[in-house]
Amino acid sequence: MTSPVEGVPPNLSINLATTSKSVDMTAKLSLAGWLEYIETVHYRSIDLTLDRVRRVAHVLRVPKKACHVVVAGTNGKGSSVAYLEAIYCAAGYGTGAYTSPHLTRYNERVRINGVPVDDNQLVEAFYQVEKARGTIPLTYFEFGTLAALWIFAQSNPDIVILEVGMGGRLDAVNIVDSDIALITRIGLDHQSWLGTQIDQIAKEKAGVLRHGGRAVFSDTHAPRSLLDSAHSRDCDSWSIGIDYGFELKRDTWDFLLLNDTPAMAEPLTGLPRVGDMHQVANAAGALAVVTRLDDIRPADRSAIVDGLAGVRIPGRLQIIEHPSRMILDVAHNIDGLAELAGFLSRQGRDSRLIAVFSMLADKDIEASLAPMGEMIDHWYIAEIDNSRAASCHVLRSAVTAVSSRPVESFACITAALDAARSACSTDDVIVAFGSFHVVGDIMSHLNLDPYPPL
Repeated sequence: MTSPVEGVPPNLSINLATTSKSVDMTAKLSLAGWLEYIETVHYRSIDLTLDRVRRVAHVLRVPKKACHVVVAGTNGKGSSVAYLEAIYCAAGYGTGAYTSPHLTRYNERVRINGVPVDDNQLVEAFYQVEKARGTIPLTYFEFGTLAALWIFAQSNPDIVILEVGMGGRLDAVNIVDSDIALITRIGLDHQSWLGTQIDQIAKEKAGVLRHGGRAVFSDTHAPRSLLDSAHSRDCDSWSIGIDYGFELKRDTWDFLLLNDTPAMAEPLTGLPRVGDMHQVANAAGALAVVTRLDDIRPADRSAIVDGLAGVRIPGRLQIIEHPSRMILDVAHNIDGLAELAGFLSRQGRDSRLIAVFSMLADKDIEASLAPMGEMIDHWYIAEIDNSRAASCHVLRSAVTAVSSRPVESFACITAALDAARSACSTDDVIVAFGSFHVVGDIMSHLNLDPYPPL
């Protein structure tokens, strides 16, 4: 027997008998059990609308709008969320942040006041989503997004910062009407879903914009289709280089509101990529958002300075001395690896660079590796433990297409790392990159916590 849920069309109602059986089955699951269960029921249909997610959100009574910032883009999303989270925490606000994917623990995806939520909070949230969804199918990401929104609804933080998983228009995060949208650099990634041209991808990202809403664009070369989308929605948008900007100095950088107010000098302290234009652009975009939200969530200069100084961005050009130098970076697409290559080139060539590398098969691996070229002196590759992983054969083919240096294959990333460390001299630098899975496996192997207690 089908019983309609209030506010949901009868033809989209929930089968309560099936719901009861499903909920009873999952009531005592651990977090690991829940994650395995969600993988098992993961929805794999061509239905990419938001209708299913909205219906479950309605039953969960997740607010459609609180004080939200939605962050979309191809590169720089995670860093931008981290800057905003750190600044608002420093300003004394209660914060909620949702990002993906995680490095070592799923808990990293949902943070309250900068701290990942505990297992019990996630277990309860997953249980509530399971009760609410009934027979409505959800993808892994949709399930997790609804769980995060439910947690935020219970804890009621002053500001919630949500990172779009992929695209924007049809992403589960887009069920929320944000107070402001931040769109970071847009590049080629997920082409099979979002389109093969930058303008096509930008249109999908622009789906998070709201008619008459506010937005900030931190892409120094924002695609025309993004600007056109903002205009067609009568969206009050700020673009870097037009409405705001930055100027790098020796020890500081100036955040600029162009043609408006004087510059505000902000220290580079805490930035993992000191002197890197892309990362400073991310920070400037975050400051533009803070400036635009001053009417509802003001943050003074000291909070901005303290926030930037204390920001944590794990896995993004993270430097570890363990015992020789190691650089961990989750760069996994064409623009991300170009950024990594630029950083490495600015460090000089006093040391050999040893790569520990893998990628997912749905990436353009050879094109992504092109900027690294002959920069790497020795490659250690392995297949990621993931259903979308590229095989060692595919990885080797891509590496040898752009590099003439030695390549060695291993059964897993940690084996590749151990071999690289054993073969390295103390002057060599290991660069581990290509995927969140690469960095996450290495951090787990070395017992590194991405979010250690402050």
